[in-house]
Amino acid sequence: MSIADPHPRASLREEIRRFRRAQEIMREAGVPMFTPSGILPGLKGIIFDPHETSHVFTLFSSLIGPLEYRAMGHFVESPRGKDLLARRPNLVAVLSDRARLAALPDGSLGRAYLEFVTRENISADGLVEASVKGTRLLKGKGEADFIAGYLRDVHDVWHVVTGYHGDVVGELALLAFSFAQLGNLGVGLLVGISAALGPVLPTPIDRDGRRAIVEGYRRGRRAKWFPTVDWIPLLERPLVEVRRELGVEIEGAKYREVRVEKGQSLIQLAA
Repeated sequence: MSIADPHPRASLREEIRRFRRAQEIMREAGVPMFTPSGILPGLKGIIFDPHETSHVFTLFSSLIGPLEYRAMGHFVESPRGKDLLARRPNLVAVLSDRARLAALPDGSLGRAYLEFVTRENISADGLVEASVKGTRLLKGKGEADFIAGYLRDVHDVWHVVTGYHGDVVGELALLAFSFAQLGNLGVGLLVGISAALGPVLPTPIDRDGRRAIVEGYRRGRRAKWFPTVDWIPLLERPLVEVRRELGVEIEGAKYREVRVEKGQSLIQLAA
């Protein structure tokens, strides 16, 4: 049985119905599609205080946009999404159990995840703390809160599956991949600014890095739809199998070229 669906598509009538469903759950969570007052503080925080991850969540929750509303509508109405909402798996608890992850077979997604977070010196609950500080979502028990939390918690799993490391280009390439999957306008804005102004940023991004970021978006469009994947059972599976079934080849070619050229010296983003 397939572990993921293609990018969601529906008739116009069904798209409208699902969009209204997303409006309903976001209204219940008290989060509008746009919060203009948070856009500039979020951007300024990312530029001048890049080690404080909560600024990222401030920007992303201020510019949710209609594309992500559409994605959330598909989440709540799809069979896989309904199953996740019914069970509400605690992904953070599983990803924080390092003894369990260490006992998984070599080459499994779970072992690769453990190696990633150990190398990057990060943890699943680190994102939880930053997100709660930076957004009004994630503070209730509604459907929108669960979806936002679930997508936050799988961020580093997506890193492992896509092959993007925690360097600046790797983070931005994964955000471009995420924008292709979900359409959050804050993510799109950050990726677009970074790609356009790469050479003059505090941590410059050269032409090859910008190409790797664009490639991340293209990979996100080609891959299966990640948001409703049930990741916990996949932790035991070989990473190569998971990648193949999700339509994601190992590291994008452009990103791999950047890492080969610059080795392991790429500046790390704080978690």
